[in-house]
Amino acid sequence: MLIEAITSYLEGIAPLELQEPYDNAGLLTGSKTWEATGAILCLDSTEEVIQEAIAKRCNLVIAHHPIIFSGLKRLTGAHYIERAIICAIKHDIAIYAIHTNLDNILQDGVNQKIAQRLKLADLQILAPKESATIGSGLLGTLPEAMPPSDFIEFVKNQMHTSCIRHTKILDKPIGKVAICGGSGRFLLSDAIAHQADAFVSADFKYHEFFEANDEIVVLDIGHYESEQFTIALLRDLLTRKFANFAAHNTEVVTNPINYR
Repeated sequence: MLIEAITSYLEGIAPLELQEPYDNAGLLTGSKTWEATGAILCLDSTEEVIQEAIAKRCNLVIAHHPIIFSGLKRLTGAHYIERAIICAIKHDIAIYAIHTNLDNILQDGVNQKIAQRLKLADLQILAPKESATIGSGLLGTLPEAMPPSDFIEFVKNQMHTSCIRHTKILDKPIGKVAICGGSGRFLLSDAIAHQADAFVSADFKYHEFFEANDEIVVLDIGHYESEQFTIALLRDLLTRKFANFAAHNTEVVTNPINYR
């Protein structure tokens, strides 16, 4: 099977034209005409992940985040991005990124996977674009409303994180929840406008927490933590179509942030 069969299938689910203007999803190294020997599925195509692909005889790495993002001016090996790309090219490994195009779909998207973890129902796009099923973030409801403190513990357990930054706990139960995998600050006003009780996302800066304005509880669970189940999502999508294809979830934890 050619790599093109895999990328075409994924683009049928999350078309490249749905990615944000700043993004760089798609094939970044290698050729679609290569015969696929196997794939490593990851959030970040780091040098260690490329080495993992070599060890497992996989010539395809499917990552959520594009390793080539804002432009690359040299390949000297001085930077971790350069080293990963050099390693991939030397060993004929194709790197494919499926990023905001996978974020911006309701069905089989990044945020639907988070919603499943949080047991949310009645899902709808938080900030729709050209249709009700395309856009940023999701909005859903819990099976039963719960106190904010209980909800924070629930999110910690469901999203496998031991640490959550959050705004002030308000004196009202959490029933309606807005979510956005990765950096979601730009959707806070939408979450408030939809009268969500909580917003689960990542990458909030200090002053941005004030913008919750005692109207919503913001939970910043971490960028990696919010998107880590995208790897399982990619595995599910691939095995649905290519049951016998060797698709491996990476064993490398690429989260650059550590906690004590």
